[in-house]
Amino acid sequence: MRAAVLSGHDLRELIVRDIPDPQPGPGEVAVRVETVGVNQLDLNVIAGVGPGARARLPRVLGIDPAGTITAVGEGVDAGRVGESVVVKPNIPCGNCSACIADHEEDCPRQIVVGVHRDGGAAEIVIVPARSAFDRRGLDAAQASAVVHSAAIVLNAAEAVGLGSSDRVLVMGAGGTLGRAATAIALHRGADVVAASRRPLRRVGDERTVTAPDTVALEAALGRLGTEFDVLLDVTGNAPTLGIGIAALGWGGRAVFCSASVSSDLRIDARDFYLRRKVLRGAASAGYRHVAEALDLAASGVIPDLVGQRHPLADIAQAYTAFPTKKDGKVIIDVQ
Repeated sequence: MRAAVLSGHDLRELIVRDIPDPQPGPGEVAVRVETVGVNQLDLNVIAGVGPGARARLPRVLGIDPAGTITAVGEGVDAGRVGESVVVKPNIPCGNCSACIADHEEDCPRQIVVGVHRDGGAAEIVIVPARSAFDRRGLDAAQASAVVHSAAIVLNAAEAVGLGSSDRVLVMGAGGTLGRAATAIALHRGADVVAASRRPLRRVGDERTVTAPDTVALEAALGRLGTEFDVLLDVTGNAPTLGIGIAALGWGGRAVFCSASVSSDLRIDARDFYLRRKVLRGAASAGYRHVAEALDLAASGVIPDLVGQRHPLADIAQAYTAFPTKKDGKVIIDVQ
């Protein structure tokens, strides 16, 4: 089969080549891949930094493939062959206290498809049967766009108890996670302000803020005169996160759910302490979040998140362009 194999921490060492077809083991399924997304985590693997540093090379990339089950391993219902599925990337250990409590999103020993085991930038990927979700009628590209991004946002919303009475600030609202976050907050009845560095396509009746840099963002939020109850930050930018935390009111809850590209977070410690603010991180999703995300997308609550598309042969070009392509999920068409 054809697969995008990374052999070293350099994009020039990502080569699409033939490798042997993998076979499903006990409890696993083989998925013939149609699409897979391009993610910041993939870039971390390529660079060998952050969570990507744990990847052992060579590695087939691609964390969120969608396709059709073609074979099953021992112990898996043979009736699943032919099922259209999308893959939950984070695979929990199943044995820790978080997993036992059905909070597998917080499993400290979880592994990730395309990082710790071969991923979906290939004609066939092997995954645990439980990680392959029915697509609810979504096409492969939209399923790839939703399964990781929208599910993480749902985990983030749950972590801060986002409700209908909340005033919500979405930072990074122009990207894939940001559009999903805006849609989910609106669906829950919240009063939403969506902020981005560039003009936004509206999801619903949210108010929008456009600010090209942190100075303009701070000023624009100040002019709003709103103290927010919830911050959903998907920028991965520490200074932006700090500004959002400062915009929270009494008991404000902040959550960020993007692979950070900057780490120097600065907050007013006295304000944070005296006003009882809370900060959480949400780096993955549970099975329940994935199921809900797919249901919301199938019902039209989550808008189309698909952006640019590239054939598998051009995957290196897709990764090169990815940092500047924030108008939707970048998709690799494998088949």
